[in-house]
Amino acid sequence: MQVSLDRLEDLYREGDDPWRFRSSPYEHARLAAVARALPRGRYASALEIGCGNGELARRIAPRCDAYLGVDAVEAALEAARRAAPEARFQRLFLPAELPAGPGGAEHDLVLLSEILYFLDAPAIAALAQEIDRRWPQADILCCTWLGPSGNALEGGVALAAFLAASSRRFRRLPGGDGDADGFRLDLASGPRR
Repeated sequence: MQVSLDRLEDLYREGDDPWRFRSSPYEHARLAAVARALPRGRYASALEIGCGNGELARRIAPRCDAYLGVDAVEAALEAARRAAPEARFQRLFLPAELPAGPGGAEHDLVLLSEILYFLDAPAIAALAQEIDRRWPQADILCCTWLGPSGNALEGGVALAAFLAASSRRFRRLPGGDGDADGFRLDLASGPRR
C-alpha cells in the first residue's frame, strides 16, 4: 500500500467523515452517479474495497442479497456499520487477499470508489489480477477522483494502471465527466475478454 495505515487513521482522528460524504454536494452527486451506473437492479454479493464510512454502502446494500465492505480504518468501519446495518464490514489493509462472499460465494459486483490512488502500482496490478481470477463474471465499477489526491499516484494514473493490469474490457460511462464533475466512472460487465 502506498499510503500508510497511520496516515489513513490520521484522516479519521477528527471524525468519521473526513471527506464530508454526508454533507458535500460533490460527494452526494458522486455517490448517486455510482448507484445509477450499476447495470443490474439486484446483486447476490457485492464487495466494496475501501468502503470508508459506509455512505456508498447505504445506497447500494439494499440492492444486494449480501454486501461486504472492507477498509483499513476501524473508525470508518464503525461508521459504516451504523450507516448500513444490513451490510457486513471487515477490516482489511491492502495488499491482502480479498474476502469471498457469504459461505465462500463469488461476488457478482466489485466496487472501487476513489480507492486506487491510495495504492502503489504493484498493489494495483495485484488487485486487478486477483479480482479477474476470482470473480471473472462480476461487474466491476471504478469511480475515480481526477483532482489532486496528495498521494504518489494521482487518480488518472492509478486508474490507468488498474485498467492495464485487468484482463477485463472496461468502458467509460457518462455521469462522471472529469472536467465538470471531478470524477469518472469505468465499468466492466460480464466475463473477461
